[in-house]
Amino acid sequence: MDKRTFIGLVEAGEPLIKQAIDAMRKYHEAEAAELPAAEIERLRLLAESLFQAVSDYQLRVTAKARGKNLPHLH
Repeated sequence: MDKRTFIGLVEAGEPLIKQAIDAMRKYHEAEAAELPAAEIERLRLLAESLFQAVSDYQLRVTAKARGKNLPHLH
């Protein structure tokens, strides 16, 4: 994989990273505002899920850069 392709794949993940950071910010704001526990938990789970998606995406980009394909997760 050439450098431009790798950079393109990394940049393609930026919107997901921004979404995960925004979700974490909303979770912390909900905690600070002492919102109901169910809402705080919902926001925590959303943020955690988005950060896991970022991690999975980055793992796949790295594997692809090394010429490997990871199995698809369902």
